[in-house]
Amino acid sequence: MYRILIIEDDATIANLIKEQLYKWGYTAECVDDFQNITKKVVDYEPQLILLDIVLPFYNGFYWCGEIRKLSKLPIVFISSASDNMNIVMAMNMGGDDFISKPFDINVLIAKIQAVLRRTYSFAGQINTIEHNGVILNLTDASLLFEGKRIELTKNDFRILELLMENAGKVVSREDIMTRLWESDSFIDDNTLTVNIARLRKKLEDAGTKDFIKTKKGLGYNL
Repeated sequence: MYRILIIEDDATIANLIKEQLYKWGYTAECVDDFQNITKKVVDYEPQLILLDIVLPFYNGFYWCGEIRKLSKLPIVFISSASDNMNIVMAMNMGGDDFISKPFDINVLIAKIQAVLRRTYSFAGQINTIEHNGVILNLTDASLLFEGKRIELTKNDFRILELLMENAGKVVSREDIMTRLWESDSFIDDNTLTVNIARLRKKLEDAGTKDFIKTKKGLGYNL
């Protein structure tokens, strides 16, 4: 059963689409926090997104670009702003199809079915970990926070991956060094301290402070 995320600020339209998708055997959810759409995408892991252009805070083109930093999952624009310029912009930003409002619900379902048939393969499935708005992409070893993309070294990535997998728990320095040794990086106690300090600096520069906390004598946690 495919999961579909509806990003539409008109609750009447969003709920109508959701009800129809259920009737056709799909699972669907509607976004209600239009400031944190990428977090919803990561948490829900949809296999297709329906995306309006005119939204609160940021428009659909912006969110399409942010989602494309995480995944190649199909995005179908649904909008009354259906002039040629907006359609071209939607496709250039990474959209897979465009449906003009008002639309016939049967046409919408047919378009969704066609896009899903073309896509899966499952090549676009999201492979990420999220904690407090920080998104770690496990596919390309990059970090995303509030729209800022942060490139990580191999050691940065391994450290964050372990800490985010164990969010809320204390991870010992020994466990971190073991993870790094497994990836063919020789790390001693002093080198680990340098690596942690460098990673913290990258996170702070991106705008997230105290993301990695020190538990004296025990290790680190998020």
